Amino acid sequence: MTNENNEHKKNRIKENLEAVGQMIIGEIETVGGILTGDPVTQAEGEFNVEVGSLHQESNKVLTALENNEKVSREELIESSKDDSIE
Repeated sequence: MTNENNEHKKNRIKENLEAVGQMIIGEIETVGGILTGDPVTQAEGEFNVEVGSLHQESNKVLTALENNEKVSREELIESSKDDSIE
């Protein structure tokens, strides 16, 4: 059972790193689009940032479900507001 828990933990960490990586790439694309004046690249970057954020949020909820923790709807809404402010 411990080995299975370690695998789940590694997978969650990997998922979080992938989400952060997508957000970083999105930010770079956004800045690149702004600097070059290319609205398509800028929009693609913004899209990648948003998808990375959603990926991270869904991973948080799945992790909580796996750990039998309660995640309130208000907490999810509040965390999404915090992400949109940045």
